[in-house]
Amino acid sequence: MTDTILARSGVLDVSEMAENLIGSEIIKLAAEIQEKTKNGEQIFNYTIGDFNPEIFPIPEDLNRAIVEAYKNHNTNYPAANGMAELRKVVSAFLNEREGLDYPADQILISGGARPLIYATYITLLDPGDTVVFPVPSWNNNHYVHLSSARPVMIETRPENNFLPTVKDLEGKLKNATLLALCSPLNPTGTVYSRDQLAEICDMVLEENKRRGPDKKPLYMMYDQIYWVLTFGNTVHYNPVSLRPEMKPYTIFIDGISKSLAATGVRVGWAAGPMNVMEKMKSILSHIGAWAPKAEQVATANYLSQRESINTFLSTFRREIEERLHGFYKGFMELKKSGFRVDAIAPQAAIYLTVQLDLKGLRTPEGNVLASQKDVTRHILNEARLALVPFSAFGSGEESPWYRLSVGTCNKSEIPDVFASLKKVLSGLKK
Repeated sequence: MTDTILARSGVLDVSEMAENLIGSEIIKLAAEIQEKTKNGEQIFNYTIGDFNPEIFPIPEDLNRAIVEAYKNHNTNYPAANGMAELRKVVSAFLNEREGLDYPADQILISGGARPLIYATYITLLDPGDTVVFPVPSWNNNHYVHLSSARPVMIETRPENNFLPTVKDLEGKLKNATLLALCSPLNPTGTVYSRDQLAEICDMVLEENKRRGPDKKPLYMMYDQIYWVLTFGNTVHYNPVSLRPEMKPYTIFIDGISKSLAATGVRVGWAAGPMNVMEKMKSILSHIGAWAPKAEQVATANYLSQRESINTFLSTFRREIEERLHGFYKGFMELKKSGFRVDAIAPQAAIYLTVQLDLKGLRTPEGNVLASQKDVTRHILNEARLALVPFSAFGSGEESPWYRLSVGTCNKSEIPDVFASLKKVLSGLKK
């Protein structure tokens, strides 16, 4: 008997959802880069939204607390909605840092933010329900597919920092169940202004007023996993602080993955209406998506240490900002020199939005870069620079915009990046 499953003519051997699920485009790109690295090529890899722990280790106090929690045998099942002490600490943390008032029983802990986003989709959406989200944005297209929902994608523009405006959303919310927003936005690192977000909240409130109490509400999922990483004069705003009436309709997604460089520690939390949190808890308890107990105990311990957090964040933010501005300055110098590149000034998160508008140019060998995929491949192969095209985040295949992530970047390599890139750009002709 063969181990190979043979597809029968006209019949799926798996569910239609699974058959048509698209894998992560970023992971595919990472595999290609890894193969090049194995073959001895030096690649400037700024694709993954992660941190090199040799460059950006988690806070030492958190590290010690995790080790201590394991020494104390915190290795059995945690509570399905998260350790009570951690939920209390998260409640206090949100209140102190953002002025949000969510008691511990309206906080849900999970193994990072992803299970919480999935649970939000599954809890709120019936098959065929509409989800409105901007593109580019991280993974909303995949979560829509997983929940058998209907996507309404809002194509955003660079002049609006790739954030949806009220005008973009007009006429799109009437039949929607969920509006999925993220700020600071992955992949762009851009942030809603007070007025932008307040106007969108007003649209959601007006739509729910129109529906009345007898119809399913329009909810907003607000992913703010990067919110502590803002730079310069950038201010993070949230819907409930701006419009308290949004509280029954808002589900916050948050955690320590990005704010503490703790992507592998896997502690995330959601905050929202009690009825929604209870259903999300039930779903995640069946999946078993809780954060490990020792990490929960340690996170509760660490989040109570105000001064330690402030000290860590001060250094952490400075190091990220220096890298982002280093790349931004480099792209602006190339643009000033006449090369067809651009970038948006850093605002938040670990991402820089850059443009490589090179389609149609010829390589030194005379080959035309006929598509944006050709551009991406040429820059990777010749400049050894790996970036994620916005097409991986739902934008059109020919978008010339890219995400550059600095979480794995040594500052010393930035001049080498631009020396390599400038050489390759100089070789391109019309």
